[in-house]
Amino acid sequence: MQTPSAAAVRLTSLAHGGGCACKIAPGELEAMVAGLVGVPSPSLLVGLDDGDDAAAVRLHGDQAVISTVDFFTPVVDDPYDWGRIAAANALSDVYAMGGTPILAVNLLCWPVDRLPRELATEVLRGGLDVATLAGCPVAGGHSVDDPEPKYGMAVTGVAHPDRLLRNDAGRPGLPLSLTKPLGLGTLNNRHKQTGEVFPEAVATMAQLNADASAAALAAGARCATDVTGFGLLGHLYKLARASGVTAVVDHRAVPYLEGAREAMAAGHVPGGSRRNLAWVAPHTRFEAGVDELEQLLLADAQTSGGLLVAGEVPGAPVIGELVAREEATLVVR
Repeated sequence: MQTPSAAAVRLTSLAHGGGCACKIAPGELEAMVAGLVGVPSPSLLVGLDDGDDAAAVRLHGDQAVISTVDFFTPVVDDPYDWGRIAAANALSDVYAMGGTPILAVNLLCWPVDRLPRELATEVLRGGLDVATLAGCPVAGGHSVDDPEPKYGMAVTGVAHPDRLLRNDAGRPGLPLSLTKPLGLGTLNNRHKQTGEVFPEAVATMAQLNADASAAALAAGARCATDVTGFGLLGHLYKLARASGVTAVVDHRAVPYLEGAREAMAAGHVPGGSRRNLAWVAPHTRFEAGVDELEQLLLADAQTSGGLLVAGEVPGAPVIGELVAREEATLVVR
């Protein structure tokens, strides 16, 4: 089969779902892993129990190792930008745990008979450049011939075991801060459908969460997660459930990227966003004025989104608070 020229390829046309919107639905995923228990270890600080962003193991008194992996289908057509976004997204899991990445390896799935080799090189170059910006070496990886292109990284990080940012450390009275605006899922869906490019969305996805993580730790935060494929409401639900609290969101305080609301209103709704909303709706009380469009925006499947921190973070808007557990785990006002 003759491969097309690089200029003729729209990478997003080869993906059934773009970026983190291609994740398995959260409810289905939880059912898959229910009851799976590995080797018990007193050194395991964070594992599968509460759906944290990464696993953490104590090495010795003041050092923990963080391990994570993340990869996905093309979220944009530009291969270099896709590589940058995928790398930033994978590194984010370490930052979301309060860690510093120290090593990454590539994961590449590539249809070698359908796509030019130079496109894969550009994807890898984008990932390498972002990892270099993070001060994280990239040392090899693994590749397979796959009908659908996918790219990401497995990342190892380090952190102080007593200063991890965890899902289960939320407490009543803590404000909720969000360090990147929402709307990435719907803008990416519009890009996939129309070819329109949204530079602000690309820049947001490629931005590292390193500074946000450092600011959260400096402010004394101990509870955080990043906002990716399960949307703001999905990740907040997991955090509130693990912490035994209710999370209250003021929908008017949530920041959005320019054009996101218009894209959602025009029908550019990722399938992952609808699945996210269906998952959290039974556990959420939506108060008057929070219509379906607002609900879908809050559940929008993000790719390489910001950190959601239980605590105040300089420069990040406060979008709600944690309160004592009520009947509903989430409340949206």
